[in-house]
Amino acid sequence: MTSLIVARLRAAGCVFAEDEADILVAAASTPTELAAMVEQRCGGLPLEHVVGWAEFCGLRVVVNPGTFVPRQRTALLVREAIALGNHAQVPIGQLVVLDLCCGSGAIAMALAAGLPGVELTAADIDPAEVTCARTNLEPLGVQVWEGDLFEPLPASLRGRVNILTANVPYVPSAAIALLPTEARAYEPQVSLDGGTDGLAVLRRVAAGSSTWLAPGGHLLVETSQQQAESARAILLANALVPRMVSDKELGATVIIGTKPVG
Repeated sequence: MTSLIVARLRAAGCVFAEDEADILVAAASTPTELAAMVEQRCGGLPLEHVVGWAEFCGLRVVVNPGTFVPRQRTALLVREAIALGNHAQVPIGQLVVLDLCCGSGAIAMALAAGLPGVELTAADIDPAEVTCARTNLEPLGVQVWEGDLFEPLPASLRGRVNILTANVPYVPSAAIALLPTEARAYEPQVSLDGGTDGLAVLRRVAAGSSTWLAPGGHLLVETSQQQAESARAILLANALVPRMVSDKELGATVIIGTKPVG
């Protein structure tokens, strides 16, 4: 049975057919359900949407149809945020963390696991993403707000955020058509399209960050290697001290901007 599924997945272009077959077999309750799931996957639906979850930073994240699937490369952003949290000049119990463009809530889930006891808030503009994020985060006591970047956030967070993560969309608009079909057809464009140069949303986050970050607070954003220098310049232009972190194995680049103290 599994070998037949592997053959079908491979014929449909699934690179990791063996691994995907194992996941589908484990997720299905009946042979009929398994057949339907295999059909969906072979039809192009992302595996995570087929089974209803994604593995991210060792956690199982609920992923609803039509929502952004967390990328494994984003583990670098999480790793850097946790490291900054552990070395912050405030006790963990007083640490304030904000996750913008939260999508399914995967980053916030990983931060809650890695920085237990922090005051954590998340937000996204897409209603479907917010619904999914609330499923993942409300059991952890994390409030998820719906709206455009900082707009829906409570005023009580102003000037108090120690760590601000923002996995902003950074694909240039003209490059959307070059993305894999799984992303183009099944994920919300608002989670992918970063404007003409891919940095439009980053500019807005950087511009608003000074109001929300505490002195010494950090903004962390993921970007491409090609956009890294431009992203650094954007943070610098908004009075943030930037540095870049890369991980070749993950294929990830993160720019960290620190708000000066005083």
